[in-house]
Amino acid sequence: MFRRAIDLLWGGVGAGLSWIGFYEAAGDEMTLLCREPKPACSPIGLHGMCGRGWGERRAIIIDDVATLGSNYIACDPRDRSEVVVPVLNADGSCWGVLDADSYDPASFDERDVAGMSGVLAALGLSVPALGTPLRL
Repeated sequence: MFRRAIDLLWGGVGAGLSWIGFYEAAGDEMTLLCREPKPACSPIGLHGMCGRGWGERRAIIIDDVATLGSNYIACDPRDRSEVVVPVLNADGSCWGVLDADSYDPASFDERDVAGMSGVLAALGLSVPALGTPLRL
């Protein structure tokens, strides 16, 4: 199902995406499960935006990753914006995140979060996240 979600989202949001993938949390790090189109950092620590989205169980939209300093894990220095969507179990616990990057600044918005969350829910990978996405 991970591959199916990536394929659907890459085709549906693909024009603005440079990368998209799933990270699973385990202990004090996250491991890449599935991605498109190129390899990425794995494992990664929880200090980045994926770790924050997982810990807060909240979607995060980053308009300019350069503003994050050491809180940004750069796998591709060309990336300018990012969106992180938590992947939630029915009990509300978070097992991982969907992470997407773009070479364009401010490429993502709340509609992207809603669309990504909707695909994850439709495929049975996540229940919808509650609350308004955090915008940085």
